[in-house]
Parts: sequence; structure tokens; C-alpha cells
Amino acid sequence: MPTGKTQDLTPDNLILVQENMTWNEAQSYCRENHVDLVSITSELLQGWVAQTATNATSSHVWVGLRFTCKFHFWFWIRSDTGCYQNWAPGNGLDSQDVCGVAGALETTGRQQWISMEENQRLNFVCYMCS
Repeated sequence: MPTGKTQDLTPDNLILVQENMTWNEAQSYCRENHVDLVSITSELLQGWVAQTATNATSSHVWVGLRFTCKFHFWFWIRSDTGCYQNWAPGNGLDSQDVCGVAGALETTGRQQWISMEENQRLNFVCYMCS
């Protein structure tokens, strides 16, 4: 029986919301209507989310990736710690990020993760339990 952890996800558990919201609004929407924004912790899950994102109406989609100013690092909001990384060059660990940014996935091209100001309005990917 699924526990809601990201490793239990399948493509059928992913929901693309084709409405533009800020990162905080997107997280609230996902938590109220599904489970949460998706956390990408494996290459397989990256592929499923990337495929889902190709139908977005925005150039990027919010995912559950957040930057903490206090501790100065990136983290997934709901996941076990994983080693998988898919940052676009100059983003994530290679960047000098400041407060007020969150992670988004490119909907075209290499579909890598980038940091964006969290007040940008984008489509987003939620996940739900089976």
C-alpha cells in the first residue's frame, strides 16, 4: 500500500496543474487538493515529471525544491535524502543563491532544474497517492 513517499510514485500519481501560481500558492494548492509538490529523487522520477511537464503552458513548472537562507542549501520538501541531481549549469549547488528562490523544472530542452524567484507565476506538478 502506498505511503505517500516519492519512491512510491508512478506516472499516474503525477498531476500537472496548468494554472500559474507562485511557489507558495502552488504548494498550498497541492497540499489542499492532493499531497504536495513533487520531489524528484531519482532519474526515473525525473523522467516521469519531465514527461508530465511537456504539457505545461508555462516555460517552467514548480517542483518541491526549496532553498533555505538560514542554512544556505537546497532541499526537497517531502523526501528521503537522495543523491540524484539534475541542475542546469550555474544553478543549484553551483550558484550563489539568495533568499526567496525555489526550484523549477524546464519544460523543454534538457528539462533540468533551475532556481527562480518564488514569486514568479508558473504551472506546477503535484503528486497524489494511489
